[in-house]
Amino acid sequence: MKKLKFHFRKLTNIRQQLYTIYFAALFLPIMIIGIFLLMNTYTLLANYHRDLLESDNLRVKNVLFEITTQVYNISENLIFDENIKEILSTDYEQRTNLIQKAGNLTVVDNNAQNHAEIEGIEIYTDNPTFTDYKQFYKADEDIQKSDWYQKAISQSSVFWISMTTTDKYGNEYWNLSLVRRIPLTDAEYNAVLVIKISDNYLRTRINSQEYAAMISVNEGEVFFNSDRSQYGIKQKVSIDYDENYYQYTGTKKINGVTYFVDVSTLNLYQSDSRLYICTMNDQGYVSIKRILTICVLILAVAILIPGIIIHYFTEYFTSRVLILRKAMHQASNEDYDIRSFIQGEDEISEAFSDLEIMIQNIKKKDADMYEAQINKAELLNEQQVMEFKMLASQINPHFLYNTLETIRMKAFKANDREVARAIKLLGKSMRYVLENTGTSFTTLSKELEHIKVYLDIQKLRFTDKFDSEIEVMEDIDPGKLLILPLLLQPVVENAILHGLEEKEKGGLIHILVRKQLEEEELLCIEVSDNGNGMTEEALAFLQSTIEEKDISRNKSIGLYNINQRIKLTYGQKYGVKIFSNIEEGTRVSLFIPINRMKETAVVTANEG
Repeated sequence: MKKLKFHFRKLTNIRQQLYTIYFAALFLPIMIIGIFLLMNTYTLLANYHRDLLESDNLRVKNVLFEITTQVYNISENLIFDENIKEILSTDYEQRTNLIQKAGNLTVVDNNAQNHAEIEGIEIYTDNPTFTDYKQFYKADEDIQKSDWYQKAISQSSVFWISMTTTDKYGNEYWNLSLVRRIPLTDAEYNAVLVIKISDNYLRTRINSQEYAAMISVNEGEVFFNSDRSQYGIKQKVSIDYDENYYQYTGTKKINGVTYFVDVSTLNLYQSDSRLYICTMNDQGYVSIKRILTICVLILAVAILIPGIIIHYFTEYFTSRVLILRKAMHQASNEDYDIRSFIQGEDEISEAFSDLEIMIQNIKKKDADMYEAQINKAELLNEQQVMEFKMLASQINPHFLYNTLETIRMKAFKANDREVARAIKLLGKSMRYVLENTGTSFTTLSKELEHIKVYLDIQKLRFTDKFDSEIEVMEDIDPGKLLILPLLLQPVVENAILHGLEEKEKGGLIHILVRKQLEEEELLCIEVSDNGNGMTEEALAFLQSTIEEKDISRNKSIGLYNINQRIKLTYGQKYGVKIFSNIEEGTRVSLFIPINRMKETAVVTANEG
């Protein structure tokens, strides 16, 4: 208690004391309790979503176990059916004999028709007298060489694979398929049974509105996905296939989205094949964030409202005393410009009025002296400004170049060649910008050389993010064509910062200088990137922003200025055009009349 009183004595300011009480009695306890509640809420909600995800994963597993077990039982009936064995073991001199024998067989048709989970039953044999009929197929050379056929005839146990079939329209279909050998004891032929599970049936049994499911067999690709476009890919969650039973429950960040993920293993009945079932939920994390945000807002309101009340009460309680104290402190420091005012008719207001009268008397006596001091200070300030301008005018571009060259040589001597190269590139870029500030035209070759330097500087910054190439057609002499200075840098900068924004590596900036013949001969400078490109709507909006002036716009100003500079210099029908396609990148093309560029070059040469 004594220690607490000591600390309060040190807080002589009334405002400090009130705020300290607020902090210690309200803010700190609410923050501690709030953080605990937020952490506990997050844990409860995360466990809740994990439990739901585990339940859905278990549901999918039960469905798959039920279907695969049923298919296995059907296969048991088929491989031991004596009629099927007799059909497969018989040598046929004529196809009619096979049709007569197989046509009377109904067990295969009945199983295929009576079980909605079965998409098809196929029986392959290497019997050379066999021909394709109904569910019976002669195993051609490709089938006999296939991995699944070789595996089936080399073992007696059942195994499962994902099979793909392509229809005549090029559509690819995926099916989980049971494969097993049909033992033919009375013949030297091999026969293999394949039962394909219907993907549509799996979809009706497995799909959920809230959870996505990805299923693969063994280490193969995904044969079932809630999103059909994701068939044939690897599992998005890493799986340890060496474990007999792999299980994982938690969160994974996939393509920038946080998912709750549950992965489990289903060892298929009477088989060494395994199904890896991955169920995911991308809305659970969003829901948790939304609830936690609401909790944080509630805590903020619980802290803010009392804080506001304390604040206004403190200001009301201490404002009049503080105004008087501040005025007296100003007067004690010979600062007589007091603008405060205390309302009321009590002792504080009377003391403040007496202080104002005293200050007015002092200000009247010292008015002349203060005015002289102010005039003297103004003259001194003007002199210092003039001296600074004179000194600044002595710093010319040559001083900057020489200084950068000195720094570069020091880096070179220190064997830091990368820094030396960076300084050299910066010096070249600064020289070009300063030399062309205020000039109307420069040669195309100098402009391209500046762009090469600018690209080298950007590569130092972004390392392996992108590469670049500048290509000038053979029928163009860039040294004889004059162009507006600093015309290409904003376009290249826009391609790097926006066109390649999503790329971490593998980007490409390609600059092509070529001629284009339309109504007249045009110089076309194309700056292309291999970024994500733009939609038609975004492209149309961007093209409109570089054509129309909008002072409220804070984007695409560089492209707008370039477009306007070209139009003002060469005419309204020239300028900038943008071409872009999704996943194909963006191309910005500058169109300039070559005859005007040559005329400008002649006029500039004559003036020189």
